[in-house]
Amino acid sequence: MNAAGAAVLASAQQRGITEILHFTTNRGLVGILASEKLLSHDRLEEDEYLENIRLMNSPSRAGDADWTDWVNLSISRVNGRMLKSSKKWHPEDDIWWVVLAFDVEIVGHDDVEFATTNNTYGCALRGSGVDAFDALFAPSVEWGHYGSISRRYQGMPSSLPTDPQAEVLYPVSIGLEHLRALYVAEPGQVDEVAGFLAVFAAASKVDLSGVAVACNPDVFKTA
Repeated sequence: MNAAGAAVLASAQQRGITEILHFTTNRGLVGILASEKLLSHDRLEEDEYLENIRLMNSPSRAGDADWTDWVNLSISRVNGRMLKSSKKWHPEDDIWWVVLAFDVEIVGHDDVEFATTNNTYGCALRGSGVDAFDALFAPSVEWGHYGSISRRYQGMPSSLPTDPQAEVLYPVSIGLEHLRALYVAEPGQVDEVAGFLAVFAAASKVDLSGVAVACNPDVFKTA
């Protein structure tokens, strides 16, 4: 990790940030475990197996077409607005959701970018380094298409970005050696996810023994 990345990580740790999150479907999780990495949109399209089983979180990437080779992640909480929309796009009874929690140290990796709100919005401020990271926690942040403003409120946890849609943009792929936990919304899904993990861990080159599987409904809140 270079000095710029170390400064970003230090800022994150000072804010009490412990997890960088990404939500996917149960089918998406199988693909991630099979490939041993979380892939960007572009890399998914290059993998024939993953192309056949994937379900995208969004029906279109036209809004951030220049950023389809980056993985979109959230800090401390998922993008509830996007998760709510994704559930509408995938109403099938056999589809449910899993949140992957990565070690906070990935924010200090090379070429990581930060966006103050959803990267598809023209008002998003985007950049790399500690100044761009700290901008996610500004007193106010513009979001949307009509000048809407998110503001920090009294007592707001320092680990939460000002706008709930703020993004970490990670280039190309994230190896599962950085995965720390898998969260589900329903107790009955814990065993199924643990089963997925056990099957792929047995053949994986990555040590997945320390990955926790837990029911954590709070992380799925959409409001």
